Amino acid sequence: MSANLPSHYVSQFATNIQLLLQQKGSKLAEAVMTGSHVGSQASPVDQIGSVEAQRVTSRFADMGRVDASVDRRWVFPVDYDLPQLIDSYDKLRLLLDPSSSYVQNAVYAMGRAKDDEIISALFGTNKTGVSGGTSTSFLAANVVGVNTGGTDSGMNVPKLRAAKKLLMSYEVDLDNDPIYCAITSKEHDELLNEIQVISSDFNGAERPVLMDGKVTRFLGINFIHCERLATKATGTDDQSGSSLQIPMWAKSGVYLGTWNDVETSISKRNDIQGEPWQAYLKGTFGATRLEEKKVVKIWCQA
Repeated sequence: MSANLPSHYVSQFATNIQLLLQQKGSKLAEAVMTGSHVGSQASPVDQIGSVEAQRVTSRFADMGRVDASVDRRWVFPVDYDLPQLIDSYDKLRLLLDPSSSYVQNAVYAMGRAKDDEIISALFGTNKTGVSGGTSTSFLAANVVGVNTGGTDSGMNVPKLRAAKKLLMSYEVDLDNDPIYCAITSKEHDELLNEIQVISSDFNGAERPVLMDGKVTRFLGINFIHCERLATKATGTDDQSGSSLQIPMWAKSGVYLGTWNDVETSISKRNDIQGEPWQAYLKGTFGATRLEEKKVVKIWCQA
């Protein structure tokens, strides 16, 4: 046997260790409010409704009272883990330790799980009340129909305008509260067909809409490319049937709570024949809408 064979193992394995195409971690976590928690559930905010000043119509009259409506929003933890076994014989034969690549691959997967929780919370039933016993559904009025801007249409400027109009009608502070819209490659390509998006006649040179051919911002809306929507946000609209639910939201309207951030460990499994190594990763987090009026659903033809 050649004495140079171990070098061959290292070179061959280094060539073959390559992470396949995937979403590398979370894309939505930076576009929502975040915080850390302990316990079986957590209340990230106590909500106080608006009040109106009362006109004084007489002198020395009895003083009345104005009570603001109050509520409490809850977020619940969801546990995730990902164990991966690495053959110990491979570690002996291949001098390059693959553990770090396995761990990075798992961290990417955990980030995608965070996005799935956020997507679920955007349109799902959230919990409110003193102890989280009240179910709060997505507002039916906060929907832009699939036929807006064209029958059974995909993403277009009229839909973006209609969604932004809804947020403005609820007095979302667009000057201080960033607006985000998550889209897949399909909606991105549809926006590239919109003359108002790609033409410099509609957009100032100081704030270009396109960066290296990618739509990043338009109408004050920040776009996030996330293919998770294609499998996690499908549904049946009221007009054409199966469509994709595209979310637009104010950052202050969605929350990601973390109980246990992503932790990793490498250990030898002595309980398994061959004593393989295990790359283990775990995390606990959950998401919720913080305020119904800060999230809009845009139906786009799938």
